[in-house]
Amino acid sequence: MTFELTSSAFGPEETIPDRYTCEGADVSPPLSWSDAPEGIQSFALICEDPDAPGGTFTHWLLYNIPAARESLPEGVENDPTLGWGAAQGRNDFGNVGYGGPCPPMGSTHRYVFRLYALDVDLDLPPGASRHQLLSEIEEHAVARTGLMGRYGRP
Repeated sequence: MTFELTSSAFGPEETIPDRYTCEGADVSPPLSWSDAPEGIQSFALICEDPDAPGGTFTHWLLYNIPAARESLPEGVENDPTLGWGAAQGRNDFGNVGYGGPCPPMGSTHRYVFRLYALDVDLDLPPGASRHQLLSEIEEHAVARTGLMGRYGRP
């Protein structure tokens, strides 16, 4: 059994559909995971573009996802705190929640969704930064998995 992250919208290294980008509805894609380690308390999700011209660009920070969850629906609301218990951080667009792929015209970038299984609920307020989230994840990650998709604009 391997801790695995998948999406019904795109496969590993496949093109992310326009719907989930700045060219479309700009909603978060559906994500599912399986075979998480036993005894974890929560999950955290980070979506980043490592190919951005100014360095890694953060598109989504979602944390304190309840351990009982095994998926995220399409179009998670861009609210700091979600009704089912999770919180969202501030992306590099300056907004809380998901901001889809939007590479410069004429380029294709990689978008990496990383899911971390954690041994605690993180003591972070809604709107946390990437740096704050990563420093907490480092201490509490039991396992991690990822899914990489690509998106380009002509």
